[in-house]
Amino acid sequence: MDSIVDQIQNLAKTADEAGRKSLIDSLRNLQYSIETPYDTLQRFAGLHLQITMARVGVDLGIFDALMESKEPLSVEALAEKTKAAEELLGRILRYLSANGQIQETSKDHFAPSPMTATLADKNYQGGIHHFFDTAGPVLQQLPDFLAETKYENITDNSKTALQRAFNTDLPGFIWFPNQPQRFGHFQQVMTVQRAGATTWLSAFPFQEQLGDFQGNTVFVDVGGGFGHECVAVREKFPELARRLVLQDLPQTLSHVPVLDGVEVIAHNFFEPQVIKGAKFYYLRNILHDWPDDKAVGILRNLIPALGPDSRILIDDMVHPNENVHWQAAQMDLTMMAALGSKERTEEQWHALMDTAGLQILSIEPYTTPLGDSIIVAVPK
Repeated sequence: MDSIVDQIQNLAKTADEAGRKSLIDSLRNLQYSIETPYDTLQRFAGLHLQITMARVGVDLGIFDALMESKEPLSVEALAEKTKAAEELLGRILRYLSANGQIQETSKDHFAPSPMTATLADKNYQGGIHHFFDTAGPVLQQLPDFLAETKYENITDNSKTALQRAFNTDLPGFIWFPNQPQRFGHFQQVMTVQRAGATTWLSAFPFQEQLGDFQGNTVFVDVGGGFGHECVAVREKFPELARRLVLQDLPQTLSHVPVLDGVEVIAHNFFEPQVIKGAKFYYLRNILHDWPDDKAVGILRNLIPALGPDSRILIDDMVHPNENVHWQAAQMDLTMMAALGSKERTEEQWHALMDTAGLQILSIEPYTTPLGDSIIVAVPK
């Protein structure tokens, strides 16, 4: 068995990112194939508890304490640091070790495991809080919500499992930013979500597509938040400074610092586009937030502004039409439960574009397995 483990570890070390993810999936499928029915039930039984106890570990500072120590810590020493009852803490530590979050080096002594550094990172700790505190209650309510609504498709962002979970009538997009602690944890998730991943600018032939475009505005980041993508374009193509535009709602832009070489304009993408004849109108992770009718409206508001050389760039996930990866399918159902929105397959993207009066020229994937892609679209 040890030799098999060594071979797998060596494969992982030499694989690229796609190969590493494929290896993980193969091992996961192997586990499922050799489970007994009771093994499967036990695995399901523990799913809630894994993130629950990770949250407790974060709250107690267990992962931080182990990472800061140069030697294993005893239950007694950790109880002194955390102020938790020693017997209770011992049971918690035993569970965390059994699930790889820390490791037991000898009786009642614990040290970091390969996973502990991640769990001690403040941004990943924000992720633990987000998925337990905010996503968790929504998913807990989903079965009853679906039964009560007779398993109708969820397309109204004011009628989702989120409203039931948090006793609110507000759509998630309005409720969530007004929950400072929860929203802060979400921002930490966004910080690490793409860490180390391939960026769209490394995959999309920006310069080639730009050609000798002579218009005033090259890049309009529609609903672009804090302007990270405008900054990325400016840094890669400094000659485009002062030809870049960031658009978002006033309440978002009020938190945006001065961005050199970027014009900042308040704009609601449910209203007609005000910048005419730009080369690229870029929408990053916008359309997956909205059901089809709202997404069509967003796209149609761009069409009158397009010039003959304009392109709409949609930066979003494109699922394959079959055999969707589990991480992508997980994202789709989470978006549905909380926001009434969805991730789309390639067929669904083509249908959405057709309804909006657009056609897809190309789809440029740049991550795996989620399938983040640049969809290039023009009017039909």
